[in-house]
Amino acid sequence: MQFEGDYDYIIAGAGTAGCVLANRLSADPRSRVLLLEAGGRDNWIWFHIPVGYLFAIGNPRSDWMFRTENEPRLHGRALAYPRGKVVGGSSAINAMICMRGQAADYDGWRALGLPGWGWSEVLPAFKRLEDHFMGQSEHHGVGGGWRVEAPRVRWRVLDAVRDAAVELGVPAIDDFNCGDNEGVGYFHVNQRRGRRWSAARGFLKPALGRANLRVELHTFVEKLIIDGRRARGVQFRRGADVFQAHSHGEVVLAAGSIGSPQILSLSGIGRHEWLSEAGIATVLDHPGVGANLQDHLQQRAIYAVTGIRTLNEIYHSRVRRLGMGIQYLIRRRGPLTMAPSQLGIFMRSDPGQPRANLEFHVQPLSLDQFGDALHTFPAITVSACNLRPTSRGTVRPRSSEPQAPPSIAPNYLSTPQDRRIAADAMRATRRLMSQPALAAYAPEEQRPGSAVGDDTDSLVEAVGRIGTTIFHPVGTARMGPSDDREAVVDSRLRVRGIERLRVIDASIMPTITSGNTNTPTAMIAEKGAEMVLADARQSTA
Repeated sequence: MQFEGDYDYIIAGAGTAGCVLANRLSADPRSRVLLLEAGGRDNWIWFHIPVGYLFAIGNPRSDWMFRTENEPRLHGRALAYPRGKVVGGSSAINAMICMRGQAADYDGWRALGLPGWGWSEVLPAFKRLEDHFMGQSEHHGVGGGWRVEAPRVRWRVLDAVRDAAVELGVPAIDDFNCGDNEGVGYFHVNQRRGRRWSAARGFLKPALGRANLRVELHTFVEKLIIDGRRARGVQFRRGADVFQAHSHGEVVLAAGSIGSPQILSLSGIGRHEWLSEAGIATVLDHPGVGANLQDHLQQRAIYAVTGIRTLNEIYHSRVRRLGMGIQYLIRRRGPLTMAPSQLGIFMRSDPGQPRANLEFHVQPLSLDQFGDALHTFPAITVSACNLRPTSRGTVRPRSSEPQAPPSIAPNYLSTPQDRRIAADAMRATRRLMSQPALAAYAPEEQRPGSAVGDDTDSLVEAVGRIGTTIFHPVGTARMGPSDDREAVVDSRLRVRGIERLRVIDASIMPTITSGNTNTPTAMIAEKGAEMVLADARQSTA
């Protein structure tokens, strides 16, 4: 492999952000773009059939198989921490749920001193990305690479949960993505006619025919090439061979909330104490690198039901599984088109909350953990998560060896506020499941179990046993104003202290969005590409 000559842009990571960036930055045929991805091709059937997440998560072919440190508030458990190991990144193995969050999330970013990131300013980027089944409107766009469709399967048990939420006082809603997602309804998904629609399919593949875009897979970025205070390129490995590529324009890290801070750290850009402990020489003492990790902790309550069908029974019946496959092959409908969660509920944990702060993912199935077989009894899973946790964790290097996985410590439930909301969320789950709309199906709490008391201490202890990640890590290279000492990037996503280097992915979020984080990551890449191109035009003017 030869890499002679300079590139205008080198992008590290072909996940959601990297795919959008490669598409936008290579649109000008005069720009040479190199995209490096450590994973492989998305040429496995389970990357494309939506229910394939059951086989992709926890599989070393498709998942980096990270694990957290032992979490003190989760009874010392270390959690599996899935991240996509394939072109398209986590958009190739995730829940496919298209969720922007709330307008107040982005207005909050702007209020932190980050111009250009308020709701009115990010909405046009969301719309440009979209090809939405509801058509062009003040809220949605058409013709973009991010296909959004309605789910292609319905479950009577989920309709009953929806009715129960309405009885609880949650309004029915048709669209969660208009700025205020409080309500109950079916999630919109990133699919096209019953197939997963990853960022690779939507943004990278349409650009692969461009002569100025070079994509290299199975290439592991080891570190940045820094000259003084300027990023000149990257060093990366394929197998036993090490290569370098140079940029006379910009280097962009788009490796995600785990990968981007890891590359910065391995390059000597990070908190001096952490780098020193890992045996890495400090190039720039940047205390915010790897700090501010935020994630949504899901509380996976499981309820057995009677008199109504769930996926559990279908899964354990050969005849029904065959019928499910035939239905998918002929009509691209049925359970094989399922996202992990179909029904969403956004509500307030208590009346004093200014806006919805809980999200429920409701599934017509149950299992102990992803990768395990479904339970043999009919059941549903009702997962609640605190949308705006105050707990903060870390991603830090274990050693100077580039391929050693980093230390990931989300530090869940480390604040009194998060523990209180966790208990309130469990109470809200129990109220939901006791509504008249569900009475005919006799829901019986299996996890955490009806023996768990309703007092805060008992519920928090139970959440520690059943809580797990919902795969939304953000914030580890956060954006902030000039007076924020731990801000890694400025409002234009430029790394402070290093010229010609940006981070453009979910790691730049100062605070986590109120919902699933994949679509906001695509928006960040859309805006980030705009910024890169605008600054390039200005420098040559």
